[in-house]
Order: sequence, then C-alpha cells, then structure tokens
Amino acid sequence: MVQREKDIPWYQHARNYIEMKWDHAPATTRANLAEAMATVTPVIVKDTKGMADPRTVRRVLYSWAFNVKRWEEEPPPEVKEVLAWFERKSLPVSALAEKMLTRKALNACTKRLDGKTSAGSVIARKRAIFHQSLGYAVEADLLTENPIHGLQWKAPEKVEDEIDPECVPAHELAEQLLVGVRAQGARGRHLEAFFGCILYSAARPGEIVGLLATDVYLPRRGWGKVWMRESRPRAGRPWTDSGEAHDQKGLKHRSRKAVRAVPIPPQFVAMLRWHITVYGVGPDGRLFRTARGGMVQESGYGEVWARARAHVLAPEELKTKLAKRPYDLRHTAVSTWLSAGVEPQIVAQRAGHSLAVLFRVYAKFLKGGEDAANAKISARLSQHRSPPAGSSS
Repeated sequence: MVQREKDIPWYQHARNYIEMKWDHAPATTRANLAEAMATVTPVIVKDTKGMADPRTVRRVLYSWAFNVKRWEEEPPPEVKEVLAWFERKSLPVSALAEKMLTRKALNACTKRLDGKTSAGSVIARKRAIFHQSLGYAVEADLLTENPIHGLQWKAPEKVEDEIDPECVPAHELAEQLLVGVRAQGARGRHLEAFFGCILYSAARPGEIVGLLATDVYLPRRGWGKVWMRESRPRAGRPWTDSGEAHDQKGLKHRSRKAVRAVPIPPQFVAMLRWHITVYGVGPDGRLFRTARGGMVQESGYGEVWARARAHVLAPEELKTKLAKRPYDLRHTAVSTWLSAGVEPQIVAQRAGHSLAVLFRVYAKFLKGGEDAANAKISARLSQHRSPPAGSSS
C-alpha cells in the first residue's frame, strides 16, 4: 500500500533520475544518460496509440525531456504535444516489477533507430544506465528490488576490451602518416604536431585540444615532457554548463586535479618547437586552434586524417581497419613502448591506465613479447647454470 501511494509514472521517475545525476555529471555523461532514457522510455508505456514516429520521439525525449538545461524553456507546440503524450501514457514505475517489461526495455537498448543491432559498447552503456535508474527507484521505495537481477538476459553483441592489432599501425607507418598529414596543405601542417602528440605521448585527442604552451617542456637537446592536466571532449552546447561545445573536465578515470606527466622523445620535441615558432600560441596559450582561433574540431582533424591515410596507404590497405582513426596512434604509442621492453607499470602510468586495464586492453601486444621475455629469462638463468658433472673447471 505504501508503494502504491508513492508510485509515479516512469516518465517522471526518469526525469527525477536525470536531475539527480545532472550537477555532478560531465557533459558527455549527461548526453549518454539522456540517450539511454530516451531509448527505454518509449517501451514503458500503456500502449502506442497516438505515439509520434520513432525518430521524432527519440529527438524530443533526448533534446527536451531529459535535458535539464531546457526544462525552463517553452517548447514548440509539436514538442509539447509529444511530451504531453508521454505524461499521459507512461506506465507506473511499479509495472517494472513485471520482468517481461524490464526485458522489453533491455531489448530496446540493443537496437538502433534503423532496426540494426547497436555496437556492444553502446548496449553495455545503455544497460548500465537503465540498471542504475532502477536502483534509484529501489532507493525511492518505488520498487522492492531491481528487476534486472532476476533476468537471464544477455546482450547480443559482446564488448571487445582488447585492441584489435589490425587497427594499429606500426610506428614506422605511423610516422609516414604524419608526413601524409603535413602534405595536406596549411591545415595539415598545423595539425601534424597535434597528431604527433597522440603518437609520441599516447595522449587522447580530448587531452590535446586544450593543451597549453605551459604544459610542455621543450629543451634544445634531449627529451622533453608533456603534462596532461585536463580533457576537453566535444559534447555539444546543449550539455555543457558553459554553453561551449567542448566540456572541461579532469583526465579520464582520474580525480579532477590529477596530472599525467609523459616524457617525449627529441624528434617530437623538435616538431613542437617548430610548431610554436611557425604558429605561435593562442591568446589563452593553446597550441592548437582553428583558423578562427576556436577549439580544434573532430570533424576537421578527422577529415585531414582521412586524406592523409588515402595519401599513404595502398588501395587494399584503405579497405581495412588499419589506422582508421587518429586514436589508433595512441595504440601505436602504447604497443611501441611495450615492445621496446618498457616496464608495464611505467607504460600504464604514461598512458593514463591502471595496470589491470593495460593487461586487459593490450593483452595481444603483451603476448607478442613472450619470446623476447623468454630469451631474457634464459640468458639470466644461464649465468648461474652449474657446469655438467665431470666437466673440468
């Protein structure tokens, strides 16, 4: 009886959940939360009579219903109509105690709007958010237990943790791709050092977008150093507190004040020194910027990378996953360090990983060094091998 008195529509609960998470969530997380709630909410309804088409429903729920920043705005009539429909048709949260309804919502997490199966990582993310929203319902005494726990449900697509070696260019090829970047005119020459940051320091693109001149040490000779202090992923203006397209957050899986120091080799020090000499730095000290001084956009550097890839790779290689994304240069950096014999804990520290993640994600590259490791162990053991019996000393 107490539960029935507290019961509220799922649509309202989903908004309550978003509001609870909003203030302390990075912009990209906010967008992911909204996407997950916009995916499951259309199936937690009494019926579908009068429901708008799926694309309109997804757009309205994602952009309006589950974006706290827009709750004070007056929506257009067509948006208001869709929102009002969900207020009327949403099932109560208690209905999710019926496990088949929960299964239906989980199944919705596996499909794209075109009906095709989503990527394993997307399914896992949506499922995790839905699971947490149900846990919040338990906290609010809307459910006695999380119904997902009683389901034998399995995602149709597996999340691959290990890096596919087919995607990762050898270091020599990666350097040729940087030459290909430089060949792409003025924009390519400006972005060569940007891609160099990924290749030589294993930086994530979001960590380079806001990189400042004060974050690099560039001696005339020898090794330099880069300090990664923050990440500036592009989340879109609707999701950031600042209203800017790029969010400003701490390093991935680290505290907000964490700093990662990465030594960089002399050839990359020279590349950065040349970049600063030719292009200078922005008014705010940023090393990389657009022609108008804005943040470097993924679409912009992605276009340059695609042309460089076409410039360097053979036609048959272009059809493969080899170096498909600039991010693959980060995998080149880590695999190069591992193959060079750098201790895993140092590699993990420089890459911003835990040891557990390093071993899991780069397992295939670690296995590739087994022969070299065995040879080192054999050489070490042979130094203390006792002479055969009867041999002369």
